[in-house]
Amino acid sequence: MDKRDVALMGHLMRRAGFGASYEELEARAAKGYEATVEELLDPDAHGIPPVDLHVFRRYHPLAEAEASTEKSSLTFMYHLLATQRPLEEKMTLLWHMIFATGNAKVENSRELVGQLDTFRKHGMGSYRRLMVELARDPAMIFWLDNNENHKKAPNENWGRELLELFSMGQGNYTEEDVKEASRAFTGWTIKPKLPKDPFLCLDRWEFLYLPEDHDDGEKVFLGRRGPFNGEDIIDIIVEEPATARFVARHLYNFFVADEVQVPSWKDEPPRDPAAVEAIADTFVKSGYDLRTTLRFIFNSDFFKDEAVWFARVKSPAEIVVGTTRLTGDFGEMKPGILGLALECGYQGQELTNPPSVEGWHFGPEWIDTGALIRRVNFMADKLGDPGSPGIKSMIDRMGGKGSYTPGELVDACLELLGHVKLDESSRDELIGHLGGAEIRRGSSEEEVRAFGERVAEALQLIAATREYQLC
Repeated sequence: MDKRDVALMGHLMRRAGFGASYEELEARAAKGYEATVEELLDPDAHGIPPVDLHVFRRYHPLAEAEASTEKSSLTFMYHLLATQRPLEEKMTLLWHMIFATGNAKVENSRELVGQLDTFRKHGMGSYRRLMVELARDPAMIFWLDNNENHKKAPNENWGRELLELFSMGQGNYTEEDVKEASRAFTGWTIKPKLPKDPFLCLDRWEFLYLPEDHDDGEKVFLGRRGPFNGEDIIDIIVEEPATARFVARHLYNFFVADEVQVPSWKDEPPRDPAAVEAIADTFVKSGYDLRTTLRFIFNSDFFKDEAVWFARVKSPAEIVVGTTRLTGDFGEMKPGILGLALECGYQGQELTNPPSVEGWHFGPEWIDTGALIRRVNFMADKLGDPGSPGIKSMIDRMGGKGSYTPGELVDACLELLGHVKLDESSRDELIGHLGGAEIRRGSSEEEVRAFGERVAEALQLIAATREYQLC
């Protein structure tokens, strides 16, 4: 099999998922790149089942019911680890990062879990439908105070963020547009909520439309005039060219290469304007269909171009989930999933509890001194365990060759990690650390054990490089 095909598949699976074992990359490369893209985009059509929560609920019966952030992040982490639909879960993570809703205010794990389910269900479908579902989502309504948005006392929080952070971006609307959008969403609220039960669990909230609290007067929004309601506002927003560019830049940033932070998009052009424009054009021509837009991205030359491989800093969720899936450590249900969910927070991304409605800053801002040390230590601990199934598989595969120079050992490890690329100085440092002697597997139990430890050592060293922070 051509290693270039496997390397390209490694790039696809890092971006459209959370990486994959070398065996999976080979199997997918044999199936074909475009066939793999189609399977990722439409798992239902290919008979790939969703995550089975029965075993999870047996071990964590209250995880989706209690109010704590820990429990909602635990449920999310289980999906991230157990899914056979990596792109579906990757899109769920993207929308959670964009439509940032936090349990610090919502205080209802079920509602955060429910919002994530909405992202799974609609995250690769119609963008208009996704926006309408989000506007009706009780967690979002409460998070941005639309339950306080009344006909006689409008609240502008939802209307403002809908335009600024969720669709068009700064500079593409006026303050008057914010006010008119807010008027259109009056009456979109939540049914009266029951208090916590004796087990400190909350029931699911429900969307409620109160026609008597809705302002059905004439509005002027983005140059259009009419007695608009919330869905009319979303229809107008979706048709705006600024929305297509905004969505396209988010998709480019998440799947292709790091951009500047969202607040700077008004002032700084995209790093690849032609690619962003092509994504936006596809988005519009598809009728705002995200699956079609993603298909275009993954099959495009700008996505496959090796210049953008390893051009994104991994988010903490990508670090934790990708490394854990690679090691095969949670192939079956066992204690410890909550620890992995908390690890994301220790690295700067507390799942289901973003720092603000703006969400997390991404790219190089994922890494400061403390976060970098935490990231490296986590990956080194995981990759340095020769007893974990994924690492043992790498060691066994490499053992077939018999002996390696230090340079050959480093290159073999980089290949099995998905054809990771190091610059020459990093590679030379790793080789120097491993010493100049030949590394042999041997046949005795002690020799086999020592060989496995040397492979694990090389993997740990790779995890500590700057390049391994990238995907």
